[in-house]
Amino acid sequence: MRNTDDFLIFYHLIEQGSFSKAAEQVGLTKSVVSKRITRLEEELGVQLLYRTTRKLTLSEAGEVFFSHAREVYLSVQNAEDAMSGLGESLSGSIRITVPTISGELILPQAIAEFSDKYPEITVHMDLDNRFVDIVEEGYDLAIRTGVLPDSSFIARRLADAHWVICGAPAYFERRSEPKTYQDLADHNCLAYSYQETGATEWLFKGPSSPFTVKVAGNFSTNNASALRRAALIGQGLVYVPKVLVADDLREGRLVEVLQHQVAKCLGIFAIYPYTRHQPAKIKLFIEHLYQCYRQHEDKF
Repeated sequence: MRNTDDFLIFYHLIEQGSFSKAAEQVGLTKSVVSKRITRLEEELGVQLLYRTTRKLTLSEAGEVFFSHAREVYLSVQNAEDAMSGLGESLSGSIRITVPTISGELILPQAIAEFSDKYPEITVHMDLDNRFVDIVEEGYDLAIRTGVLPDSSFIARRLADAHWVICGAPAYFERRSEPKTYQDLADHNCLAYSYQETGATEWLFKGPSSPFTVKVAGNFSTNNASALRRAALIGQGLVYVPKVLVADDLREGRLVEVLQHQVAKCLGIFAIYPYTRHQPAKIKLFIEHLYQCYRQHEDKF
């Protein structure tokens, strides 16, 4: 098996563009690096580089070898990054931006547990339903729900949020439970306006693809907690993430209807910028969030 150093020396040589700079990176002399590359070519039986006084050019074989050298370097770097935080002093602050509904449910408990483990780390959580530029506004990470646009950010899936339709027992004393989506025409459907499909368009499963149904009601809001309260007092039906009403459904304060017909399910992600040397506190915090969401998976 070839010595890993051969790959690393070759990687730095190409990245730096000169033997002297590569030598500085790997802690060897320029002459030793030159001899190692010459020996490498002899052992492989191919020419990896075309050398001139002004630059180094890769041969076809060199291109192939460099692609593998880069993979070796990244693997070593990732291993070092993973270990680098283990001896760090875990202190400082973490800034996180989250949608209102996330900030009112699982996250407060998750953050409290994290603070118990790492009391020297301060977590600043801002609740905001707008699309926040986390780099421009100085956040370490964001919690986002739905289909993510292509970007240079890293996304860690925390959970899949299924949506439900439900109402209070008091409401069903006045109106019979709907059996199909067509029955919703006879119901007061309260609207949650903070959703991408529209406040009065509810998503259902179809034979080949989901479809939306236009509903109507006498109340709409962009605040999930207010919508839940309206449902609890019997004002009408709501179409909301299950996690918002999971305890109410379990305790019988709300009753789920059309359970197997509702189609909406959105991913919940922790989003953060790519950086080669991500602080250990951020890695630990994201992993902690993931484990907390896993523990509450039944609520989603």
